[in-house]
Amino acid sequence: MIGRIPVLDVSPQVDCGRRPAKAVVGETFQVSATVFREGHDAVAANVVLRDPNGHSGPWTPMRELAPGTDRWGAEITPDAEGGWTYAVEAWGDPVAAWLHQAEIKIPAGIDTALVLEEGARLYERAADSVPKNDGREAVLAVVDALRDDALSPGARLAEALTAEVSAVLGRHPLRELVTISRPLPLLVERRRALYGSWYELFPRSEGAVVEEGRPPVSGTFRTAAERLPAVAAMGFDVVYLPPVHPIGTTHRKGPGNSLTPGPHDVGVPWAIGSPDGGHDALHPDLGGFEDFAHFVETARALRLEVALDFALQCSPDHPWVTEHPEWFSHRADGSIAYAENPPKKYQDIYPIAFDQDMSGLVRETLRVLRFWMDHGVRIFRVDNPHTKPVVFWEQVIADIGRTDPDVIFLAEAFTRPAMMRALAAVGFQQSYTYFTWRTTKHELTEYLTELSGETASYMRPNLFVNTPDILHAYLQCGGRPAFEVRAVLAATLSPSWGVYAGFELCENTAAGEGSEEYLHSEKYQLRPRDWESAEREGRTIAPLITALNRIRRHNPALQQLRDIHFHHTDNDAVIAYSKRSGSNTVLVVANLDPHHTQEATVSLDMPRLGHAWHETAPVRDQLTGETYHWGRAAYVRLEPGRTPAHIVVLRPSPPIGGSPTS
Repeated sequence: MIGRIPVLDVSPQVDCGRRPAKAVVGETFQVSATVFREGHDAVAANVVLRDPNGHSGPWTPMRELAPGTDRWGAEITPDAEGGWTYAVEAWGDPVAAWLHQAEIKIPAGIDTALVLEEGARLYERAADSVPKNDGREAVLAVVDALRDDALSPGARLAEALTAEVSAVLGRHPLRELVTISRPLPLLVERRRALYGSWYELFPRSEGAVVEEGRPPVSGTFRTAAERLPAVAAMGFDVVYLPPVHPIGTTHRKGPGNSLTPGPHDVGVPWAIGSPDGGHDALHPDLGGFEDFAHFVETARALRLEVALDFALQCSPDHPWVTEHPEWFSHRADGSIAYAENPPKKYQDIYPIAFDQDMSGLVRETLRVLRFWMDHGVRIFRVDNPHTKPVVFWEQVIADIGRTDPDVIFLAEAFTRPAMMRALAAVGFQQSYTYFTWRTTKHELTEYLTELSGETASYMRPNLFVNTPDILHAYLQCGGRPAFEVRAVLAATLSPSWGVYAGFELCENTAAGEGSEEYLHSEKYQLRPRDWESAEREGRTIAPLITALNRIRRHNPALQQLRDIHFHHTDNDAVIAYSKRSGSNTVLVVANLDPHHTQEATVSLDMPRLGHAWHETAPVRDQLTGETYHWGRAAYVRLEPGRTPAHIVVLRPSPPIGGSPTS
């Protein structure tokens, strides 16, 4: 049923309000609604927040977003984790309606005495709701002025228009016909759910020994921990590990996805399970739980969080295969069907079937997750969640969230948009995206506009530049400049981004023409890297990655998703966009062509940057330290391998009569 003052189309709203919109502590976002009433009388509105303890916060006044649209909005910033609600409250505003009429009639001499008396009575009513210590006397003074025959009608009206009185009634408005929308749920999570820099590494490769003619020696959690200071020094927040469990031997894959492995081939970590155990066990070559604890503690001391891959699948040797045959799909001949994603075949992996014992799988999944939570893991990257029922994840994530709301789940779902959005709506805090395949200005502009729009209220992107499965042709063919610009884009377009080890070395050799697989893929074999030689010889873009993460930490604009604006450039090889948070504005101009120097004129939307159209602003490039003066039209020249992009910070215009701060 519609209210006395219609309040319609409240946004954000997920699944018609059945699921919560999402935010993190300190994140500012807009609540909007359509608000109007019959006739010409004025309306007003605000947002009413209710915190996890059920307490209503202070009103957040709304404003009409564009004149005549009846669309009202206000920005809110929740300050604590937990389950909140928000609603839009609207009312008739008789004081505003009277002022509108009075400013027309009194100068025209129409019903002057009557209009002034009606105003006096309104302000008397308004004063009743104003506390004595917060401006009541100022409102009562208006009443006296409106009835003071010694003053001219214009002077009497002027007393009602003072900034002081407007401020008092802004805090304590006279409200009629108050109508409130139904409360909508808001889930406020910890900041890492939105913002962070991820680094993926295989522990078995760090410190591994691979010599011709000798069996390879796996790295361990202890040797992998020696890599963590370098990861932390690059400014990463999360170190993500592929599965660390025992690997099956049945149909084990050899190098290059070969079906004929040798006796010392190590297999694929996602083929989980052997006689040594399943999802709650560690691969013996990596060490024991004391070694894992050492890795976690070393990371924590460096302010790194450990994310662990959770792949709900099994090798044919997993204990579940014999203990729970009902969890697998059996073919007509009694065999279990292995996993396929045509044209890819995974003969070493059995997928899970859910319809025979969903509740049993939920219980076991919760047990496994809580097992690793007890060992210090609070972030899980979930492998292929789109191949499992959405309702399964809804139950699992809700159960974890009830007791451990700080746990974060990242959905590795490169799939149809509807499934990706559904997984986010039912609880996944972050999502992989199509960013890897978006390389042109048009593609990036369209996709990031989508990601930062309505879906940003529940789906948070994590822009990985590469993965063990994905080496895009852009990186294969573009050399070091391609790696540099993709790092810039990922780190500045999204508050969360990630790299897979080897990206900083610009590893770009594919398994074959048309393939996105790496040659000598680390999925199938040990890949020790000589980090020290690469650094000594300058074969790394680690300094750029370090600079990007430093810039991100120093600029709140790059730590948020919902405010991004693309600026016009007259060259499609050059992209320009800005992000803004409060007084912090960051502008990025990047060359998308890794092969050629590109020049462009960037047409800057100066008001979006906090300046008037006619102004020029001093900007400092955060990558080079150089300073420019940019205005409405800015010329740029970007040379691959030398200047992949400009990342500049702008200060807002000083107030009139003020001066810029240093």
